Amino acid sequence: MVSPAWRWLGISEVALEDGAAVVEMTPTENMANTMGLVHGGMISALADSAMGRALRTIKPGVVRSMSFDLKLSFISAARMGETLRATGRVVHAGRRTAVTECRVEAPGGRLVATASGTFAITREKE
Repeated sequence: MVSPAWRWLGISEVALEDGAAVVEMTPTENMANTMGLVHGGMISALADSAMGRALRTIKPGVVRSMSFDLKLSFISAARMGETLRATGRVVHAGRRTAVTECRVEAPGGRLVATASGTFAITREKE
């Protein structure tokens, strides 16, 4: 199921594996900052989405997750129209909280941002 936020941002799922997820987004003109580059909030939303989606791949399954801590480090500017790929990974998953990390890359593997997040999670009953 795709969230309304994912639909609005144009985020799509590219790949899943145990503890990891890859999602993509191609920024449009309405996602620009005043300099005409991709607004940092859009990149933040993409990274948060990749990390949250990665949580849904672990066992026992995560049925609900909500980030309560998010740190982003911007490395290079992202331009309108270039597809951004975010790879989220689960670093640690306990019973109620999880720690994740993410890389956001532009075409050619150019690093746009790195991120880490802490999530409150609810797992399936074992």
